[in-house]
Amino acid sequence: MLAGAAFIAEAAQSGPITAQPPVAAPLNDLTPDELDRFLVGREAFVRDLAVEDGLGPIFNQTACGDCHLNPVGATGTQVVVRAGLLTKGGFDPLEEIGGSLFQLFAISEECAEDIPQGPDIIQTDRVTNGMTGYGLVEAIEDCDILAVKDAQDPSVMGVAHMVDAFEANPVGEPCPGETQRVGRFGWKAQVPTLLTFSADASLNEMGLTNRFLPNENDPNGINPPELEDCDFVADPEDSVAMGNGVDREFIDVVTDFQRFMTQPPQTPKSGMTGEPIFNSIGCAECHHKTYTTSNDPSLETAIRNKVINPYSDFLLHDMGLNGDGIPQGDAGANELKTPPLWALKQRPALWHDGRFGSGGFAVIVTDAIAEHEALFSQGTAAAQAFFGPGLTDEDRAAVILFLGSLGQREFDANDDDQVTLLDFANNFDPETFRSCYLSTPNPDNPCAVHDVDQNAAVDQGTDFATFLTVYTGQLSDCDQNGILDLIDILDGAVDADDDGVLDACEPTCLGDLDGDGAVGIVEFLQVLDDWGPCPALPAPCESDYDRDGKVGIVDFLFTLSKWGSCI
Repeated sequence: MLAGAAFIAEAAQSGPITAQPPVAAPLNDLTPDELDRFLVGREAFVRDLAVEDGLGPIFNQTACGDCHLNPVGATGTQVVVRAGLLTKGGFDPLEEIGGSLFQLFAISEECAEDIPQGPDIIQTDRVTNGMTGYGLVEAIEDCDILAVKDAQDPSVMGVAHMVDAFEANPVGEPCPGETQRVGRFGWKAQVPTLLTFSADASLNEMGLTNRFLPNENDPNGINPPELEDCDFVADPEDSVAMGNGVDREFIDVVTDFQRFMTQPPQTPKSGMTGEPIFNSIGCAECHHKTYTTSNDPSLETAIRNKVINPYSDFLLHDMGLNGDGIPQGDAGANELKTPPLWALKQRPALWHDGRFGSGGFAVIVTDAIAEHEALFSQGTAAAQAFFGPGLTDEDRAAVILFLGSLGQREFDANDDDQVTLLDFANNFDPETFRSCYLSTPNPDNPCAVHDVDQNAAVDQGTDFATFLTVYTGQLSDCDQNGILDLIDILDGAVDADDDGVLDACEPTCLGDLDGDGAVGIVEFLQVLDDWGPCPALPAPCESDYDRDGKVGIVDFLFTLSKWGSCI
């Protein structure tokens, strides 16, 4: 094992690599101004709008982040309702009462919308799409998506949903010979750009009018109550939502957040046995892995000419009887866009209506694969190959394990999307850094989450040096030897209680800070004195008993539980 000094030397030589950002983090290489726009946009994205901001009269949620919340900016379990009338002539989207989208809430009872009922009414839920990395998706050239379509086998060839953007100068250009753009956002690929998406969602999900959609949605269309009784803010409302006098509008600000969001992590980045199996059974025909974003000089450096792995063709495919039954634009009733698989690990519910959301990751993914077998579905062959005799149970497990790498954060052993002491310390958990240290994992091994340089060794060189760049737990050097306690622990120092601090530094009676053999008023006052975040070095707060980097209610309750004599 490396001594502390040897670690410093090796880390200086090999050094950390740039860890993959977590889901919904900002892109690397943003300028200070772009990062500020990302943060301001995120703040607007999670802000709950009030009636005086322009909310309503009908709406589904009061903030963008109420739907895109797993984490903020990604997917969620919120559903919207689509409905229409089945007639002899086909599907009637009920334009006369406001169209197929129905809002679930209103600013007052008299302004509420009624969802039509009846035997000829078809109704479906649509669960929240993710938008992680969608600034990069927006920057995929239209021709590249069409080239993927043209290379597909005729039996599974998708359809590009050609649509117009709201803005006069959208990101990118149409493919030669096309006047419209390739849609890539929404369950029906009905939206080509993020600004168009923001404008559409602001009105239809929150009732916020904007420069592209300046007119309110009348509750139930041609039979509304008088709108003056339901609308109290002058249109367009998105300037009001940002505060009168502000020169940027709501839709532009939240678009910044979406455009400057990174692609999700994939850990391990390569080498898992399940990926070639995934490819061989036909899944990759639609879940196309890799694109390179446009090299257009007008794009920001952080977005331009980047290799991304969304695992989607962004095309419409006929899902047969398991489609949603609702046409939209040129998208047919049973056509759905191939959802990107990046960040799949973070998705709480799968399928367009979120019908698979319980039982754990392996169960919901397996159920979603089985759903591809519906009658008339273009996904039937791949699903049958997954469940057929050509694969063993081990092969199927390897595919699920690979799919679990999509959205998996490096070093995040307990899947809470953070890198804390829980991911380092527990020597009895086979997946923590301490347990995996000096192991030689292959990409399918759970310890591969810590082997960031993929050299088949979890070590104190690149791996631990990179771990420290993303670790948010307490860092201490309790014995003042110039070496972090975590390094001493890796080198064999005793930390039997797995708190990230050398046992040699801690009192025999945990909680007895003054060494008088009892926990009492001194320790109680110390908790109050240390309350809040702890300094990182040279030692942790004395009363940070759970070693989470701050003194709070857990530490206070621990003191009370230990009250009295230690003997």
